Amino acid sequence: MQNENETRREVMHKNGVTYFTKRAERRVLFLMTLLMLAWGVFELGKDYF
Repeated sequence: MQNENETRREVMHKNGVTYFTKRAERRVLFLMTLLMLAWGVFELGKDYF
């Protein structure tokens, strides 16, 4: 039986499938969005300077 106070892992790999908690998935997608934004700004700046 699991304890309510037991901490869940944010990333779990089981039977060849990777599972994320909702919080971890949102964090990963947010970081990817920031990376894409930075890449876009870099590419735009490269064309003008």
